[in-house]
Amino acid sequence: MGLKALAFLLTGSTGLLSDAAESLVNIAGAVMAFAMLTIAARPPDQDHLYGHTKAEYFASAVEGGLILATALGVGGAAIMRIIWPRPIERTGIGLSVTALAMLINLITARILIAAGKRYDSIALEADGRHLMTDIWTSVAVILGVGAVALTGLVRLDGLVALAMAIHILWTGWRSIQESIAGLMDSALPANKQQALQSVLEHYRQMGMHFHRIRTRRSAASSFIDLHVLVPGSWSVHDGHHILEQIESDIKQVIADATVHTHIEPIEDPISFHGDPEGGDPSSRPTGS
Repeated sequence: MGLKALAFLLTGSTGLLSDAAESLVNIAGAVMAFAMLTIAARPPDQDHLYGHTKAEYFASAVEGGLILATALGVGGAAIMRIIWPRPIERTGIGLSVTALAMLINLITARILIAAGKRYDSIALEADGRHLMTDIWTSVAVILGVGAVALTGLVRLDGLVALAMAIHILWTGWRSIQESIAGLMDSALPANKQQALQSVLEHYRQMGMHFHRIRTRRSAASSFIDLHVLVPGSWSVHDGHHILEQIESDIKQVIADATVHTHIEPIEDPISFHGDPEGGDPSSRPTGS
């Protein structure tokens, strides 16, 4: 942020000002992410039996709000510069300083994204992606300032800054959307859903049935609830044993999953009462 602010002071470019402003948001977002990750790492307690992992979504939402505010500020400055253009000075040294800042951001972004994937952290990965958009913003700003230097059309600087403001606005909106989806208990992504079904299919071949399957994601944690229908002649011991095996197999393919199962007799029509999958209970598979 300091390097980009220096580049703005050297050149007077609103494009470089927009780049520096987005770096300010990056720092604020990183501070918020650090605070929320500290909370998310806490183990479950009496008041938060499912853990604290949703704290990561607050970091992403706050960062999204900061990005939106920055976009509006940069857009206003860009419009003012388009209406009242002013020449850009010392473009060579200004662009050199910006290029150095862009390299630092690139290294930081790659580290954040790699850590986000390793720990399945939406806050870290979102912060890394935001830095990657900052890099592309810097590239566009450098091109804009370079175009002004080559053509002498000083309004190009304001136009590039306005385009970057729109881009920043879109980035902020996406961040808020992802946070809302997480706070609304969205289902697990398609790849994890497929992994879950592959495990259940193995047991379906053994005559069991599954329904009321519910999944949700809470940052790095996955939660899976399902009802398991087995032959009513099974003993409590047999039923408990197979549920333990099913839960273990699911955790093998979805390592961060917390699995809750409920056993029901497959021959009893009441087991299918209110079954979201629908269908005639008489057509359901029967155990042997």
